[in-house]
Amino acid sequence: MTEPLGRAELEAFLAAHDIPFVTHEHPPVFRVEDGPELKAKIPGGHSKNLFLKDQKGQLWLISALGDTRIDLKAAPAWIGSARLSFGSEDRLWEALGVRPGSVTALALVNDPGHAVRFVLDAALMAHDSVNFHPLTNDATTNLSRDAFLKFLEVLGREAVIVDFAGLAAAAAS
Repeated sequence: MTEPLGRAELEAFLAAHDIPFVTHEHPPVFRVEDGPELKAKIPGGHSKNLFLKDQKGQLWLISALGDTRIDLKAAPAWIGSARLSFGSEDRLWEALGVRPGSVTALALVNDPGHAVRFVLDAALMAHDSVNFHPLTNDATTNLSRDAFLKFLEVLGREAVIVDFAGLAAAAAS
């Protein structure tokens, strides 16, 4: 892998492709549960991002609404993967150029070969705007839903949208 883009290069990439965004600085946030007071000040759906590897070696990134429960035992049937487990720190760096605590859909900018399959939670995409770390966990970048979809389009990515909450509810009934 070539040297991954950092936050400044990501923001330059967004600007160069006329993808509007607003980045909010804050102390580092390492888990979804951290910083509720910070999130309350930033509009839109706040994401949690899971970097996973399946039993066949395929890498996956799931971006979901922060409070969406992702059942890793049921998810393979929903996303078309083999059995899932969390990807290692080294594999995360090699694939997306970020460290644990900074996993983000915006890191797809560092995966030009599309080695990582990308899945989006329908609940996150139901919001008018979405929030992701800008490759570091000491800020949050807010983009309109359409701006985020444009980001994916510029990268040549198609959003695979899964209704995790609806599937979990159906499985429970």
